[in-house]
Amino acid sequence: MNKAYKFRIYPNETQRILFAKTFGCVRFIYNKMLGDKIEYYNQTKEKLNNTPAQYKTEFEWLKEVDSLALANAQMNLQKAYNNFFSNPKKYGFPKFKSKHRSQKSYTTNNQKGSVKIEDGYIQLPKTGLVKIKQHRNIPDYYKIKSVTISQNAGGKYFASILFEYEEEIAEKKLESFIGLDFSMHELYIDSNGNCPEFPRYYRRSEKKLKKEQRKLSKMVKGSRNREKQRIRVAKLHEKIANQRKDFLHKQSRQIANVYDCVCIENLNMQAMAQSMNFGKSVSDNGWGMFTAFLKYKLEELGKRLVKIDKFFASSQLCHVCGYKNPATKDLSVREWICSCCRTHHNRDINAAVNIRNEGMRIALA
Repeated sequence: MNKAYKFRIYPNETQRILFAKTFGCVRFIYNKMLGDKIEYYNQTKEKLNNTPAQYKTEFEWLKEVDSLALANAQMNLQKAYNNFFSNPKKYGFPKFKSKHRSQKSYTTNNQKGSVKIEDGYIQLPKTGLVKIKQHRNIPDYYKIKSVTISQNAGGKYFASILFEYEEEIAEKKLESFIGLDFSMHELYIDSNGNCPEFPRYYRRSEKKLKKEQRKLSKMVKGSRNREKQRIRVAKLHEKIANQRKDFLHKQSRQIANVYDCVCIENLNMQAMAQSMNFGKSVSDNGWGMFTAFLKYKLEELGKRLVKIDKFFASSQLCHVCGYKNPATKDLSVREWICSCCRTHHNRDINAAVNIRNEGMRIALA
């Protein structure tokens, strides 16, 4: 089994320069190899199997950085290239990496102990010992598989470490179930009628964010003041993202600890944001991130996350008698009375109960 932990690191000036050089070399080798592949294919209509090693004679500065970082860039390109030829409509053709817009990161592998954590430092190939903020203990049986070094828009450095370990997780008997119905404003409403009162962090900070972004738009490109302002805006976005993650982690942990099986609808949040014109609200909500957190937390405890088909009529069915009310297709209908059994329904709670019942049927089948 694999598990990844992300730690903040504090490189010194020399190490920061080496990281910047590695980021640049990884981007360069990716673009160079992609350009040669395109040119070779246009001439011969065949695929070119090129490697970073063949470019080191012409570009000697590639020898100054971690060779495994370049090898991983080659593997990423080859995967994207093969994916395109296997399914062009799904994947699309690989794109060149921009110097200013691409993520600053590279991945290296642990070979014969080249990467290890000890005494508050992480050892990396070519870089040496880098100070690390280790916020959790690593079990002795965890083995480091690879590490990805990245720099965010605010200038902070992080190490995402992938660990490999062997552990058998006993499946828990499913006894307690809960259904969660997606809510635009409150994240979700559960089958017990509870909702977490989501703070909507982006909306709360939107006014301040607009002010800082307006300042940024008026500054001269390439100036020091613009770079300082860009970092201010990036830190604001980072704070909002961290607040959201913290809230979603706590909510998913509470649910995973209490219930054996959580039932949700399998929603396409990207399509939902585009088609319903609720882009900001859907993005601020973080439902996709919440379900991802919930899934791995449940799996670690031997529990289950069951996803119901998105076409299941959870809002239209009466959870008491099963009567289907087509009038609830109108989203403005928040409450209704079943014409068959006369039960009064809150739209969202009724949907959550139906999701729980359908998930229970699937899980116990």
